[in-house]
Amino acid sequence: MKDKKNLFLGVMSGTSLDGIDIIMLELSSQAINAWGSEHVPYTKLTRDKILKLSSPSLNELEESQSFALEHALMTAQGINKLLKKTHISSKEIEGIGYHGQTIRHRPDKGFSVQIGNAHLLAEKTNIKVINDFRNRDIVAGGQGAPLVPLFHQSFFSSKEKKRIILNIGGISNISFLANDQVLLGFDCGPGNILLDQWIYSNKNLTFDKDGQWARKGKVVPELLNAFFQEPYFKMGLPKSTGREKFNSNWLDAHRIDLYDAKDVQRTLLELTVLSIKDAINNFCDGADEVFVCGGGSENNFLMERLVKIIGIPVNKTDVIGVPSQHVEAMAFAWLASKTLRGEANNSPNITGSKGPRILGIIYYP
Repeated sequence: MKDKKNLFLGVMSGTSLDGIDIIMLELSSQAINAWGSEHVPYTKLTRDKILKLSSPSLNELEESQSFALEHALMTAQGINKLLKKTHISSKEIEGIGYHGQTIRHRPDKGFSVQIGNAHLLAEKTNIKVINDFRNRDIVAGGQGAPLVPLFHQSFFSSKEKKRIILNIGGISNISFLANDQVLLGFDCGPGNILLDQWIYSNKNLTFDKDGQWARKGKVVPELLNAFFQEPYFKMGLPKSTGREKFNSNWLDAHRIDLYDAKDVQRTLLELTVLSIKDAINNFCDGADEVFVCGGGSENNFLMERLVKIIGIPVNKTDVIGVPSQHVEAMAFAWLASKTLRGEANNSPNITGSKGPRILGIIYYP
């Protein structure tokens, strides 16, 4: 086996609530080598706990701290399984970039909460943990999101092409990589979050596999138009959003009970696709190609619609050598490496913060 150096673990659990993604990377200034990955799926009970914590409730403080310990234990089990599988010891890992599970993202109020106990994760893995990446940017006047465009720029830029890296998780977000322009990154709007919420409410399924249910429905024009009255879609940059904005209450406000359930699902898919298209048209002038990552890249119907309406080539990030399901976890391994080296790892022009900042708090084993 080749020499191991600059090994980091990236851990991401996003708004799609499908589970915890863990990846082991060897990082250099010019390349990334993946050594292995592990996925820890959420149970229905775990998903329900997160959804409950995403809104104010009785005894939420104690419940949040209890779940933070649970999340750290699940993560530690996944990491230790990956270490065993790859025959690598904890001493060979420089650090863990641990995002945690977002339960509140309120930059307008000066904070963002990612739940997970970094102390316990360090204790159970015997590895440095870097956690809490968003709040340093927020207190400097930024949105604290998105954080991954700087990573995208470092490893996905092309000298010949203006590239869009489109992540479709719970929220869809874009990094626009144009070498002769300032890096852009922002949240477009809902990705899978409303699609997952609606099928969960109607069929007790956590996601619409391949968009099969949405494909059976038809777009409801008046409902789609009502969705697009949401002020977020008309906002300029910088901007970020999350479950605080796009949730079951947002759906209920549009009287979706008046429509056939599968037609609502189809209309929600069209909302995701068209909000992405509008974002590209408004902010990504001259883009040559789109590379998609995140859970939405596995939705065949969603991808078909994107290919049909975007007007430029659309592919998964797999075609440029990075599995589409690993990109965000990889980004947090990279962000952690920057933290440990004392290097700024935010993007002030994207988030709106006052200047470069070192994001992340270090927890020692």
